[in-house]
Amino acid sequence: MDSDGTQDVRGTHANPVPRPAGPPVVPPRPTTPPTSAVADWLDERRPAARPGIWRFGYRPPKEERSADRLAPVTVVGMVIPLAVGLIIWSFWSRGAVPYQFIPLRMLTPDDWWWGGSMDAVEEAGLFGNEALFVYQHVGFVLIFFAMGRLGSWGRAFRYFFERRWPQPRRALTAALGALVVLALVFPDAFPGAFWDPVPVLDTIFKLVVVLSGGYHLFTSVLFVYSLYAVIVLLILWPFARVGGWLPYAKERLASRGRPETPEHAPERPRAQWPELREAGQYEAAELLTGEVAAGRMNDVDCVRVRRAWTTGQPDFRETVLRQGGAAWTHPSGARDLPRRTARHDLLVGQVRIGRWVAAERTPLTHRGAGAALGPEVLATSLLAVGPSGAGKTRALVEPLTEALALQALTGGCAVVVVSSPGGAPPAPDSAFDVIVRIGDPSSVHDLDPYADCDDSDEAAAILAEALVGDLDTVSGQGAATALAQLLGAYRAAHGRFPGLPELRELLEGDPGALGELRAAVAGDEVMRRELEARVRQTGAPGDPGRALADRLALLNRPVFAKFFGSGGTHRAFSLRAVAHHPLRVRIDLPEHGHEEAGRLITRLVLAQFHAVVREGRRAHFACLVLDDATGAVTTGSVRRIQRLRSQNAGVVLALRTIADVPEALHGPLYGAVGCRMAFSGITTWDGSRFAQAWGTEWVETTEVAKHTVFADQPMTRAIHALRKAVTGEAVTTDAVTTRQVERERWSASQLAHEVPPGHAVLSLTDVRGEHAPPLLVDLRDGTERQR
Repeated sequence: MDSDGTQDVRGTHANPVPRPAGPPVVPPRPTTPPTSAVADWLDERRPAARPGIWRFGYRPPKEERSADRLAPVTVVGMVIPLAVGLIIWSFWSRGAVPYQFIPLRMLTPDDWWWGGSMDAVEEAGLFGNEALFVYQHVGFVLIFFAMGRLGSWGRAFRYFFERRWPQPRRALTAALGALVVLALVFPDAFPGAFWDPVPVLDTIFKLVVVLSGGYHLFTSVLFVYSLYAVIVLLILWPFARVGGWLPYAKERLASRGRPETPEHAPERPRAQWPELREAGQYEAAELLTGEVAAGRMNDVDCVRVRRAWTTGQPDFRETVLRQGGAAWTHPSGARDLPRRTARHDLLVGQVRIGRWVAAERTPLTHRGAGAALGPEVLATSLLAVGPSGAGKTRALVEPLTEALALQALTGGCAVVVVSSPGGAPPAPDSAFDVIVRIGDPSSVHDLDPYADCDDSDEAAAILAEALVGDLDTVSGQGAATALAQLLGAYRAAHGRFPGLPELRELLEGDPGALGELRAAVAGDEVMRRELEARVRQTGAPGDPGRALADRLALLNRPVFAKFFGSGGTHRAFSLRAVAHHPLRVRIDLPEHGHEEAGRLITRLVLAQFHAVVREGRRAHFACLVLDDATGAVTTGSVRRIQRLRSQNAGVVLALRTIADVPEALHGPLYGAVGCRMAFSGITTWDGSRFAQAWGTEWVETTEVAKHTVFADQPMTRAIHALRKAVTGEAVTTDAVTTRQVERERWSASQLAHEVPPGHAVLSLTDVRGEHAPPLLVDLRDGTERQR
């Protein structure tokens, strides 16, 4: 009977029936409490760093060892004097040095020595032998100091002790060395010493005998102990200098003299919300700590709640206890973006765009560190120049847009992005609160051309900048005046500003439109006078109305018929809202075929942005990102860009070439922005503008010239001939010249030909005025995902 293997011995059947598994092994008890990724992100170190350095997990570099390394020439220079000193001492100790004893004979009486020798006369007692003993050992000391001076031994001691050994290690090491020397000089003072004393005491005692003419001074106990004290101090003095005993003692005494402060508990990690605990908000802190540990809060939530605390939101405790990590959620209800493509550190407002290349010109603080941008540098505005395909959108505009959108969710930023016509948007639709698609019938929103202005002069200035700001033949002030005359009269008559088609008719001097408006303001003396002045100027030489009407005709096309306040079904959006709310706005320019209209709209958005950000004081940062700033830069916009840093706002201008900006504005534009970025592939013409803006620096150059050595002596010539026969080269000497020269930080040729693909040269300035020099950035390192 077949038992299907159930009755067989285990392991003998060809296909045994699986046996039930045993109970699972109990996992080991965790040694640390579980943490979430957000808690680890909060607790990570963010040390202060120079502008442009990715602070998340940044470790300031240690001192560069190569700068302090002893050169091989220095090491050889230390060893050779040591060998020479040993040879000289061997000859000196045997009395083989020529004229060795002449100084001794000159300093001592002649009756101490037998004539023609250094043998002491017996009648002179022991004075001659003791003088000879002292002379020999003083010679050793002089040889030692002379060789030490020639060999730079003091430099070696400073290199090993002062620079590399911090206190108190240096002081303790010097004290140990002093103890060893004292043991060699005074072995009797150390129990168990078995060595003979170093002849220091004998030399000094014999010197005292020779100078005093007898041993009578040693009968004084005071003199003997004073002499011992002097010897000990002379031994300790060099060790005290090398070990820095006196400065270290002063530092310790000063620290003891300070008032004692109570011991503080270890600093709590950020994930436990220590600032709330210090303010007594223990319940809110415990709740938020639990939310972070459980993974119910992301980085956006943490920064948003922290911002609410620092800005002093009312009912903070009640709101946190009621809503937890969802407190003060963005009006859109979003607590994160649907997708992230860059690495962000919202706690300090940075986005990583790449890595600083460890090149020779890169400072030690930047080498290998991440390159990052944040509001503190964007507030000085950024100009990026690079050809199509260089990575301006992918490596710069997209990460910046994503970062600003995330910061808007925390309540700390408002962002307006103008995408390039025909290109892919820098972020998906779900990342924005308002999307204005100019010329697209499916667009939900429309752009208010007057930015919700109440003042006709302000509205006229905005329109004049957008319509004719790039024309040298039309005065901006005259165009603004002409528009203000018409806008003021129309608003007085109808309570609103005219649509763009109506405004065009008025600018062209249409008799019917002007007559109707004149009749409407007949009772308003001021507006009637303004309108009459405009009518008299119509058609006159220098009238800006014709140029304004021609530019308005670009927007008076069928594709724009339902836009710009023309009564369509689209909801009008005013850019003035970004000055009051942390909004995320994207404006899509019309497709190909309307390039000039797209540039006009870009100038309009830029002019409106400048007008709205100067109103009042905002708690949040406002940024305008132009993916294609061609035709947007005018004399007025350059002047207003300089003022943005004091208004907590900034713009990002991306250009394919600086030739898209009028040549007269090249210098002012580079001077107005604080951050400049040159992508790979720019021309030498564009590179020359960056080179002029970045200026020069002093560098140290070393030139080595080889000169043939011509010998005069026959023996030297023979040695040189032998050396040339062996090596095949003439005997030469090197003439080294080191000098300081002024060179461009980056030349136009280097920017055009030495910047690799996927790289850019970036210089930064923050709102405090701190600079980061132009350095090479690897942009390929900034596209990794955050999680």
